[in-house]
Parts: sequence; structure tokens; C-alpha cells
Amino acid sequence: MAPRTTTAQIALDARSNDRPRDGTATGGSRTALWVVFAVGALLRLSNAVLYPTFFGFDARFNWEYVQRLCLGWELPPPDAGWSFAHPPFFYSLAAVLARGVGCAEPAPAVFMMRLVSTAAGLAAIAATVALVRRVDPGNERRALIAAGLLLFLPAHIQMSASFGEEVLASSLATGAIALASWSLVSRRELGADLRRSAAVGLLAGLAWLTKLTGVLVVPAVVGAYLLEGLRRQQLLRFTRLCVIVVLVAGVVGGWFYARNLILYGYLYPHDLAVHAEMHLQEPGERSLVDYAYVPLSMFTDSVSVGPDLLHSVWGGTYVTLWFDGHRHFLPTQGPVVQWVGTAILLLALLPTIAFFIGAGSGIRRTVLRYGKPDLPLLLLVGLTVAGYVLFTWRNPWYSTVKGSYLLGAMLPFAFFASEPLARWTAGRGLRRTATWTALAALAGSVTLAFSYGLLWAGGGL
Repeated sequence: MAPRTTTAQIALDARSNDRPRDGTATGGSRTALWVVFAVGALLRLSNAVLYPTFFGFDARFNWEYVQRLCLGWELPPPDAGWSFAHPPFFYSLAAVLARGVGCAEPAPAVFMMRLVSTAAGLAAIAATVALVRRVDPGNERRALIAAGLLLFLPAHIQMSASFGEEVLASSLATGAIALASWSLVSRRELGADLRRSAAVGLLAGLAWLTKLTGVLVVPAVVGAYLLEGLRRQQLLRFTRLCVIVVLVAGVVGGWFYARNLILYGYLYPHDLAVHAEMHLQEPGERSLVDYAYVPLSMFTDSVSVGPDLLHSVWGGTYVTLWFDGHRHFLPTQGPVVQWVGTAILLLALLPTIAFFIGAGSGIRRTVLRYGKPDLPLLLLVGLTVAGYVLFTWRNPWYSTVKGSYLLGAMLPFAFFASEPLARWTAGRGLRRTATWTALAALAGSVTLAFSYGLLWAGGGL
């Protein structure tokens, strides 16, 4: 029997489906969507060409891993190099490309791998838009906003230009959670659902084989499926889907960690001797206050090694998600950089606040009914934040506080933030004008600041 529709559910549907009734407005949003995708793609392509080969986080160390694989496909010992403990999927892809263009010169292979990361990142953003459209059909304004939030997210732009695994891992995780969420709003016969679950497991397994955080998709999907099965009184059916996800993800991504356990006695290394120099970094210890303290000075002094941000995990995360707190992309000095940073960080408060409001709506929908994608997205956010807190607690150094570590939850961020932003940009009036103006200013400022070489050439620490 279908669940009864309550007044609260109707009200939630009305707010969620607040879309333009004017076909012209819808067509305009679709055109704008193509435009922002083109701008975001060109920005990343330009950065792939212009960004120096070994700028970015650990790029030179990552290339050492690739060179090792170029000599032979045997995985190196985790403690033999800075990046050698990482899962191998990204590095193996890069080694395949390097062997095709020559392993002696890094620039061609690094450039090609940047293109792979860019393509994966854009595909993940397209999957986000597809899910928003599926859940909120006809609301092209919300689809446009969801795309823009990710296309002009500084951490995503920076990681697309860097020679590292962050964008590939987050893209695979996004594909997995998008497909799993889609299955909750698009029911099929069991065989089709089993095949879709195998695809979820494949993407999740590849994400896990790219970065440890990729595994978080698996418990998020399993938890959502089991709760959905209980609600629908179809626990056996959804248990089968969970088994498929876990088995496929375990085979595809889990073998690397099982290998570590057999050879070295741990699933994933921590505090290796090769990383000992990190112990010299500040602050060197964490307290609970570090997770509650958010200094207002972060808007005017957005460098991660500043005295205030050193003891603020969420402040440091915010300035590295929405700006460049580590100054790997932007110049290390100059008042203009900080003025731009202040503008971007203040404007970014709008989508950040919208995310928390949208997530609150998702929690209410989850309590009221089933058949919506909110539950797996909320679980992924919770697991990502919990993992990030644990990581920064065990590794109390400024270099481990990075907004890019949260990119695995990029789909939930865009999904939930776009919901209230779509409402605020509807109709006419001051709220609509102010919201569109702020979002446009944010996108424009990010484009100017993070198009490498347009305004400045970065410091490349």
C-alpha cells in the first residue's frame, strides 16, 4: 500500500518543485547551463595547458610513483617514497599514458592526465545535473545553479589542474552515489536493479582504488538501501542489492588493502617514516576547540599558516575549499590577492548557508517518506565529515586541512544547496536580484582568480 500523503509532504513538494512556469524562462536556464559548462570546461582546459607541471599538492612525488610504474608494474613498498602508499588506480592510468608518450619527460603525460581528470570532473558534474533534473523535473533553474556551484568551486578547479588523484576519486564516487540515488527514484524490475547495483559497486570500487575516501560511498549506499528496504517492507530485495555493491566494490577496490594487510600487516599505513617531516609542521596537536573555533579573520587573512587558521579546522577548510589557503595556485604575496580572497570568501557564504538549509530539508523529507535520494546523500555527507574529522585529529598539521578532501561529497553539496537557491532566484523582487547578483559575482571572481596566468601566475609552493 502506498504511504499516505500528509500536508507537510505536500508543502515540502511545493517548495522543492518551485520552478518557472514560463517556457521562455526554462529555455533561458537551459541555454545558460550550456554556457556555464562551456566556461567551466574552457577554464579547466586553459589551466591544463598553462599550469606548471609540478605545481600543486605533491605533484613531483606523484610523478615519482608514475616513473616507478613505468619501469615495471610491480607496486612499490609504501614507505619507499612520499606517495607510494597511495592506492594505484590514478598512478596506473598516468603510467599507461606516460608509456605512450615517453616516461622520460613528465610534461606530456601530466598534461594528458589533467585532461582525464577534467573529463571525469565534468562528467561527475553532468551526473549531478541529471540527478537534480530527475528529482525536480522542469526546474532548469535549479539544474543550472547545481552545475554552477561545482563548475566554479575553487577546490575543484585547482585539483583539476594539479597532478593528483583528488578529482578522479571524487568523480568516481560521485558517479556511484548518483547512480545509487537514481535507483531510489526510478524503480525497475529486480534484474535491472541488480545490474545497476553492480555498476554502483564498480564505480565505488574504482574510487576506493584511487583514494581511501572512496570507500565511504559503500556504507552510504548500503545504509540507504537497507533502510529503504525496511521502509518498503522489501528487505530481501534491497539486501541483494547491497550484497552486489559490496562484493563488486570489494573485488575491484579492496584487493589493494588486503594486499597491504598480507604483506605489511596493515590495511592502510599511518605515520610512515617517509612522512616524518610533517611532524615539524604547525600546530602539531589538536583539541576540541579547534573544531569549534572559526575566526572572522579568515575573510581578511586567508593563509592556512596564519596564527588564527592554524587552530581552526573548519576555518582552514573553508578557505581551502573556496579560495587557496595553501597558496599553491595563487601568488603568496600581495594585497590584491587578499582583496579577491575576501570577496570570494564572503560571497561563498551564500551557497554555504544554502547547503545547510537544503540539507535540513533533506533530513525532514527522509523522516517523512521514502523513495527520495536524500538518504544516501546525507549518509555520504555524514561519513565524509566524520572521516575528515578523524583524519585531521590523527594528523594535526596545517597541510592536512584541505577543502579538497571533501570533494567526494560534491554531489550532496550541489544537490542540497541548489534547492533553496532555486527558490530564492524565483519570481521577482529584491531577493531574486540579490541572489543572482551574488552568484554571478562569485562565478566571475572565481573565473578571473583561478584562470591560471590571466591575472597572475601562482607561487606554486
